[in-house]
Amino acid sequence: MRRSLLSVTLIVAVLCASAAPASARPQWKRDLDRIVRGKSIGVRVGEGGRTLYSHSSKTRRVPASNQKLLLSMALLDRFEPGHRLPTSVLGARVTRGVLRGNLFIVGRGDPTLATSGRFAENLPFEPAYLGRLATKLKKAGLRRIKGRVVGVHSYFAHDWWASGWKSSFRAMYAPLASALNINGNVHNGRHIDNPEWRAAKLLTEKLRATGVRVGGSPIRGGAPGTGAEVIAQIESPPLSTMLRYMNRKSSNFFAEVLGKRLGVERSGPLGTMAKGARAIEAWAARYHASVVAHDSSGLSSSNRASPKAITKLIYAAERQPWGARLRDMLPRGGEGTLEDRLKGVRVRAKTGTLDSISTLAGWVKLKRTKSWAAFSLMSKGMPKSTAARLEDRIMRLLRRRARP
Repeated sequence: MRRSLLSVTLIVAVLCASAAPASARPQWKRDLDRIVRGKSIGVRVGEGGRTLYSHSSKTRRVPASNQKLLLSMALLDRFEPGHRLPTSVLGARVTRGVLRGNLFIVGRGDPTLATSGRFAENLPFEPAYLGRLATKLKKAGLRRIKGRVVGVHSYFAHDWWASGWKSSFRAMYAPLASALNINGNVHNGRHIDNPEWRAAKLLTEKLRATGVRVGGSPIRGGAPGTGAEVIAQIESPPLSTMLRYMNRKSSNFFAEVLGKRLGVERSGPLGTMAKGARAIEAWAARYHASVVAHDSSGLSSSNRASPKAITKLIYAAERQPWGARLRDMLPRGGEGTLEDRLKGVRVRAKTGTLDSISTLAGWVKLKRTKSWAAFSLMSKGMPKSTAARLEDRIMRLLRRRARP
């Protein structure tokens, strides 16, 4: 009898021991398991490089506009947050107020160059105004240009498509990314394919308005010869300001322009979308994260990343001097692309949306530990409204209850 009781006791002990790990799993994780069960979603949450929760996080998915977060990190790894992009005017030496030859306007990828109008008015910061170049030229003593104003096209290629793009994207979602841009490369509501000529035309008009005579009509052309000098120059807002706008408004135009500039920094001119994409891949590979990139904006359905890779890169960013500034560049709850979502939740996150694709990645402040946790949510096969509600439910749970 004693032997039988002992056997029963041992069996019960073994069963209890085997059940212990399941019962020891924190309630917030079990609740999260129930939220994601049966859904095509990958989730990764971590703090300081330590994984707090993972569900299907190694599966590579389409990042959509989370690509802009990866671009931001790669750019900040190459340039200081205060870096500015110049737009210069070059020509032969001005003698007695006269420029004998053409005046060349040369861009280096400033997406903010503008005249007064809707584009400039919609920016939450002061852009680089083309009119200031005309004013600086007049102050430099220029009174007459015997040649023309030439908008230079030789720093970026005019490539305007990537693998995984729909044919409608050029007309609807992504203006041409050029080295010399003007007013977001939109005119009368349409995306233009001649921004260099338009910039030359507008500068010609502004010069004439200030009293500078210009001999010929504006044209688009190649870079000036080696004897040309910089006569005047203006600069973009700081990179941090442009990235904050890009991420909070999810600007495809800013992303593709700055992506081409990143490509030039890594591989040299001409700047192309492919070079920008390869620079993102190369930056990720430095931190042993595998991503597949075809553009910088995230419009490509051929891009791939996993929640594990994205959080790994967020951990890498946290260790950089610019990590905290990057976090501040992302939308807060109730702001930017999160305007109607997550109000009152301490979150800094980049959204992403394509057909039946939804992503969210960034940081959430954990209430229990008062620390920022990195996260990546990537789903497919759901309407955006359904996916957004799911994401918001996960974020609110993490915010209130998650802890190591």
